[in-house]
Amino acid sequence: MSSASAEQPPLLNIANVLTGVRLLLVPVFLAALLAEGGTDTGWRLGAFGVFALAAITDRFDGELARKRGLVTAFGTIADPIADKALTGAALIGLSAIGLLGWWVTLVIMGREVGITLLRFWVLRHGIIPASRGGKAKTLVQSLAIGLYLLPLTELLGAADAITALRWTVLAAAVALTVGTGLDYILRALRLRAAASALPDASP
Repeated sequence: MSSASAEQPPLLNIANVLTGVRLLLVPVFLAALLAEGGTDTGWRLGAFGVFALAAITDRFDGELARKRGLVTAFGTIADPIADKALTGAALIGLSAIGLLGWWVTLVIMGREVGITLLRFWVLRHGIIPASRGGKAKTLVQSLAIGLYLLPLTELLGAADAITALRWTVLAAAVALTVGTGLDYILRALRLRAAASALPDASP
């Protein structure tokens, strides 16, 4: 009993601290993005910097938790909440200042909220691990948001080329968002069906 409790990682560890920092950065990021109505180049660069820093913590906290045996119940719950909070804040902020269509925000956030609820629905039957498509979705979403956060037109000109680049990456992000969402739904249904069939299969 004591040896099992000794193996439990402490709540205050580097992985959870990074997750907490990411959550704390969300309001800082929003304040920078919405300052001056989102039109000031300096504030937009600041918002991009905060978003990039938060995204970097997302890259490392889960990896550190797994490699160092620091996985905790808090981290398991807080990490996806921090991810959704950062992405949601960025999408809503960009839509609020007119840089991103609201339909994009609704599609992406609808998928994220729906999949989160689906996770709870199948939780007692098992955990569906993140797929390569899901990881690619997160990466491309971050790239798309970064391109919209950066005031590239103001800094570089070439408005048509920048608009085309943004739309290309955004289209890939939306396609991956919808595609991986459908894949997750199918895997969740298979998991539920397999779990429901177990009692029938027993003699």
